[in-house]
Amino acid sequence: MRRFWFFLVVSVLLVGCSSSPAGTPTAASAGGRSPFDPLPSGITVKDAYTPVLVQVNNPPTFPVAGTDGRFHVAYNLLLQNASQVPATIRKLEVVDATDTSKVLATFSGKQLVDPACNFGDCNRLRALPATAVKDTVIPPQQARVLFVDYSFGSLGDAPKYVMHHLYFDGAVSPVTTTPGPADYTVTPYSISTSGPVTIGPPLKGKNWVALNGCCEPGWPHRSSPVAMDGNLVGGQLFAIDWKQTNDQGAFYTGDKTKNESYTDYGSEVVAVADGTVTSILDGQDPNAPGVLPADDPVLGPKLTVENVDGNHIVLDIGNGVYAFYAHLIKGSMLVKMGDKVTKGQVIAKLGNTGNANASHLHFQVMNGPSAIASPGIPYVIDSFGYQGQIAPRSIYEADDYLTGNFFGPDRRPTPETRTNQLPMAWAIINFPG
Repeated sequence: MRRFWFFLVVSVLLVGCSSSPAGTPTAASAGGRSPFDPLPSGITVKDAYTPVLVQVNNPPTFPVAGTDGRFHVAYNLLLQNASQVPATIRKLEVVDATDTSKVLATFSGKQLVDPACNFGDCNRLRALPATAVKDTVIPPQQARVLFVDYSFGSLGDAPKYVMHHLYFDGAVSPVTTTPGPADYTVTPYSISTSGPVTIGPPLKGKNWVALNGCCEPGWPHRSSPVAMDGNLVGGQLFAIDWKQTNDQGAFYTGDKTKNESYTDYGSEVVAVADGTVTSILDGQDPNAPGVLPADDPVLGPKLTVENVDGNHIVLDIGNGVYAFYAHLIKGSMLVKMGDKVTKGQVIAKLGNTGNANASHLHFQVMNGPSAIASPGIPYVIDSFGYQGQIAPRSIYEADDYLTGNFFGPDRRPTPETRTNQLPMAWAIINFPG
């Protein structure tokens, strides 16, 4: 039984160099607030000894409307133990920055570490960049990443800024040698930046499943920050692996070892907005279904930062926003570098290249032209039909070919028209055309 079927494994690729153009925005330079900037009016951080540093590793964000009817915020916190005493994390609360008594979300207990849990609201505390840990202890001079996500019933419920109240047992002064209870509220973070970005569908047709989408840990995209260009970058934070079933809920019919047996293989991929092609890679041969190259002793060493995405396209869609399409069919590109495209234009065909073991379209929106080094940002799709959910456990328990019929009681007989929402993980979506 495996958890990871198809995704971008950049954290294990230490060969090659990043192809990011000079000046690519990163987590530190993409509108993020410096801790030395003046605080917004009405927000105060009390002076305190803070042996565990708390840093947000994402640019300012915005609650994004999901197909579940809630408004979602997701980002990563870097916790660094800057003392000589072990720090045992007990709890982290996200609070309203102007009224710190108002708790918006709490992460503790099994939410932080639970070795028995495979996916869902658990195992949010990780060694860098995202390795599972056995306990909540941060040894001296070490660090952890904490996956934070929470939601609101309406935009009106969301404050402009949040802060982070950390509870732990650790150093209580710069000279202490014995751990003691400590807590403090730090790190103002804006969740009221302009946005989200509105785009069109990246594909056509019905029965598309939003695999590995926002926002819970345990699945590839949410759990794949990567150390790039001096930052811990969550480029795939809002990414989706789009994979299509037939009308019975099966991803393939016939010979599962052939790409052509999969319903989505060769589907038309379309531009989500007017834009310009800023990056393109072609020439990567298709993978055999069921084999993830990163796990193969022959194919794994051939993966680099440049080819891990397979054949791919990056579109500049304006205002510092870029759309990224990965794992495309060799020779299917209908655009070239510098081409202008229009929303809805067919640009390539969906395939199975790069680090993937089944055909699908990996799609994300980011604040820079590098698919590896640019933070992912929230977005909504302007119009689509929502037809319910598939069960995540059915995906987790499936074989490497995704064998089975995945429609269950949560699939509705008639799709609902949705506008300006982000399809959440495991949603079944019908796109126009």
